[in-house]
Amino acid sequence: MRIIGGRAKGTKLYTLEGENTRPTLDRVRESLFNILQLKIQGSTFLDLFSGSGACGIEAVSRGAKKAILCDNSKQAIQIIKKNIEKTHSEEQTEVYKMDFEELLKNELKEKPTITFIDPPYKTDFAIKAVKTMLDKKIINEDSIIVIETDQQQKLIEQLKDIEIEIADERKYGRVHLIFLKPKRKG
Repeated sequence: MRIIGGRAKGTKLYTLEGENTRPTLDRVRESLFNILQLKIQGSTFLDLFSGSGACGIEAVSRGAKKAILCDNSKQAIQIIKKNIEKTHSEEQTEVYKMDFEELLKNELKEKPTITFIDPPYKTDFAIKAVKTMLDKKIINEDSIIVIETDQQQKLIEQLKDIEIEIADERKYGRVHLIFLKPKRKG
């Protein structure tokens, strides 16, 4: 796995060993950032379930003002910190070793412009994260939330009950990216 674009382009990243994490594939990450390219510059990028930190670090490499990376795995946090150091991104990153709900409910000091949610598959963590962000008013009308999932239909059904709208969907093999934005008032 490597950084695909920006100032750290080509830097190989450390990854977690084992079956518990599933890094976002380079081709999916490249597509994601091509879609978001006009929104990245100067943004605050929240990477929930960060794993290796690749998405948040990619955002910083491409001009995000800040990346907030969250994972509750000790091993993931160690890898994230090594990758931040390797890409010289210390000044633009905040790293939290905690549960995503705790971060969203208590720790965020600023609203993210873009939130990337890539939870373990077959969990309801993505829906919980979106609901918490709406309840806590962490997002505003210009915010973008991107969910990576392999259960697109189930997720879309669950999203129907939330004050959020689907702005775009993309499919890459069995992986789906679902782009969300808050529903416009009035």
